[in-house]
Amino acid sequence: MQDEPSFFAEPRNWVVLAFILFFILFGKKLWGALAAMLDARAASVRAEMDEAARLKSEAEAMLKDAEAARAKALTDAKLLIEGAAAEAARVAEATRTEAEASAARREQMALDRIAAAQKQAVDEVRTAAAELATIAARQVIAEGLSLESSNALIDQAIAQLPSALAARRAA
Repeated sequence: MQDEPSFFAEPRNWVVLAFILFFILFGKKLWGALAAMLDARAASVRAEMDEAARLKSEAEAMLKDAEAARAKALTDAKLLIEGAAAEAARVAEATRTEAEASAARREQMALDRIAAAQKQAVDEVRTAAAELATIAARQVIAEGLSLESSNALIDQAIAQLPSALAARRAA
């Protein structure tokens, strides 16, 4: 049988022993450093999660505000549309009323013009008739009226003048 070398003679055993001693001596420090790194990473992940939750709640609040603003804007828009429709109806009614009043005024003006034209035509006919009557009377008087008959005619005309003037004033 061969002599087996002793435990300490084997290099592999020294490596294992050195590895164990290394972890015994520096294991606490190494474990503390690893635990601190992991704790720091966990704290940063927790902080990021808290920040994400805060941002999510802010986003939800902003969404609710935006939805409320949208609903208010829709309500305002409906009110504006209803107000505009009412205003348009009021303006249309006012325009229709004004157009009817304007048409009535124009109709009355036309009737007044027609009446004035009729009066003027009647006056012109009367004037023409009076002129023709005057010319005819002159011819009749010049042809066959004597001095006494002309004086009687003038006196009769003067006597009828007040009643003729009164009749004209009444007309």
